[in-house]
Amino acid sequence: MTKELQDFLDYLKNQRNYSQDTIASYTYDIEKFYTYINHEGILLDDVTSDIIRNFLSIELTHHIKKVSCQRRIASLRHFYNYLLETNVVKNNPFTLIDGPKKERRLPEVLFKEQIHLLFEANKQRNDELAPRDQAILELLYASGLRASELVNLLISSVDYRNRVVRIFGKERKERMVPFSKECQQCLDNYVKNIRPTLLNKNIEFAKEKHLFLNANGRKLTSRGLEYILKQIEIKCALPFALHPHMLRHSFATHLLSGGADLRLIQELLGHENINTTSIYTHVTNESVKRDFLNAHPRAKKH
Repeated sequence: MTKELQDFLDYLKNQRNYSQDTIASYTYDIEKFYTYINHEGILLDDVTSDIIRNFLSIELTHHIKKVSCQRRIASLRHFYNYLLETNVVKNNPFTLIDGPKKERRLPEVLFKEQIHLLFEANKQRNDELAPRDQAILELLYASGLRASELVNLLISSVDYRNRVVRIFGKERKERMVPFSKECQQCLDNYVKNIRPTLLNKNIEFAKEKHLFLNANGRKLTSRGLEYILKQIEIKCALPFALHPHMLRHSFATHLLSGGADLRLIQELLGHENINTTSIYTHVTNESVKRDFLNAHPRAKKH
């Protein structure tokens, strides 16, 4: 890793308060570009628009998704802005570069009936980790948390009396998000009856302050959360292809279809830009269309 890149990553961590996951993405994207220009014998200050376009062409040839290419360009644009401000380079060649247009994919969501089926099916489990998993499901859906936000929650972040949770999202931006009474009961059951048992499995981590723990009593990770959701699906025999963002998307979509204001949903999700939140209007429109085609006698296929 070059000094310029290390300085930039330190800047993201210490001054911008970026999460470890975000910093890891920046590292991967920028090192990918470094590999390309080093192979071509190109210096940072010699990068041009043509060189960038050639880099993107190679990425697409290797079947890298357009959305990943978009992210690479955004990471490198930010990196070069930093290099420009610190007088490492004389210009930012990424300023006028747009990544390949990505296909607009609507978020995957569960129907309300599927959410109910999932929660009820998980309640029927009688293994040790079932209450923890139920608390995770309830909180993801009740508050629309990102995976990274859930795994980094501290016990002190949860206000049980007022049923709100204190979240530090992207760039450590704080927000308060409410949760349901059902979620409150599940969290209370997990904290009082399951978490102490998990904590005792690893004395080294006996003072662990994070809310959710894995089966070994350690802090849960984003990868671990994905594994838990897959196991829930297997144990409940439900073909939903569960992942953390599916419950976040379902939370937002169901709020919108229930009449919640888009600005409120933006605040609850922690979106900086309302345009990011507006994609859920397309999801609900698609749902309306689908319900219409299924229900209207003149719309059905014969």
